[in-house]
Amino acid sequence: MDTGEAINSTRHPCRKAHTQFGARNQQQLEQRSPTNPANMAAAKLAALIITLLAFFGSVACQGSGILCLGGWVHPVPILGRLACPGGLIPSPRVFRRPKAAPSGAGLRVGYYNSCPNAEDIVRKVVKDAVDKEPGMGAGLIRLFFHDCFVRGCDASVLLMNSSGSSADAEMFGPPNKESLRGFGVIDAAKSALEAACPNTVSCADTLAFAARDASSVLSNGRVSFAMPAGRLDGRVSLAAETSDFLPGPFSDLDTLKSRFAAKGLDTNDMVTLSGAHTVGRARCMFVSAGLNGTLAGELRQKCGGADSGNSTVNQDYKTPYVLDSQYFQNVKDKAVLFDSDAALSSAETVALVDTYAADLGNKWESEFAAAMVKMGNIEVKTSPGPDAEIRKKCSIYN
Repeated sequence: MDTGEAINSTRHPCRKAHTQFGARNQQQLEQRSPTNPANMAAAKLAALIITLLAFFGSVACQGSGILCLGGWVHPVPILGRLACPGGLIPSPRVFRRPKAAPSGAGLRVGYYNSCPNAEDIVRKVVKDAVDKEPGMGAGLIRLFFHDCFVRGCDASVLLMNSSGSSADAEMFGPPNKESLRGFGVIDAAKSALEAACPNTVSCADTLAFAARDASSVLSNGRVSFAMPAGRLDGRVSLAAETSDFLPGPFSDLDTLKSRFAAKGLDTNDMVTLSGAHTVGRARCMFVSAGLNGTLAGELRQKCGGADSGNSTVNQDYKTPYVLDSQYFQNVKDKAVLFDSDAALSSAETVALVDTYAADLGNKWESEFAAAMVKMGNIEVKTSPGPDAEIRKKCSIYN
């Protein structure tokens, strides 16, 4: 959803790539990366697994019957059969048991009475960043999503390392590495908060506010809502868990429903939140072949060529810098980039897609706001303890 970090791609659009809500500046990642050689080697291996698929032959983009790395890697033909590249074991298509809707117990609007300007501080930092670079807003929304779906909304995605483990942190997981962005905006907001109200506002709440504010800026105020607060920060962050929970761009409808249900979000929430793909940019290697002919031709030109490894494309070719309901018309027109987007054309979800595409009375915007709040309730930590704190710096646990 943001300006997308470049990665290897090929001329065939079936073998190209998506970043769900954006991509992160590689120099920023390198500045925050651990220098441990083992960690660096593991991170490079994870990236290699994802890029390997670009060098295999053509396969059908949907309905393959096999899910690789949670939908983050496309299956490839090996010895006449579809398989996951790099020796990956296929992921289960039907995920874990559904959970009840997250209650957000312990959260409330106006939580920071002791720091009354907290939300204004975050809002200013976010607005300045998004005004300067609209893609950063898409990155912040995606960063919030990737945080909440792994260990709940506890800012674990911001950690460079994990308490009690030498394994790589979430930011180095295959769905996140060289893809997520917005870390610098959160760091700037947290620094301003610490100057105004030391040891008061959590990184988890800072990220939740930032995603809310980015939504407002990108929608020109049409997405506007109060974000409950009171989250504490986690201390554990594991790259290995990212592809277990985050739905990938090669996911079909059943996989999407299952992964959202595992976090207490229903099918309508899944469709509504998918609308965030109306902003930001995508890496070419995740792009589906199931596009209308005109758009597919345009994407082949933009993603092909000698410099294709540095290619990214807008996720919404009509209104790429506005958070609006155009995405749902794009679904209807077969002008979306990912298999996971095209899956919303199924009989089970097409009625809601049609409703949102009609763009009547800000319906999608209001329901997107409610879904963001609901997502922000996932597995929150609200009681201080060994695994919950208010970090002084968002990238390092206390």
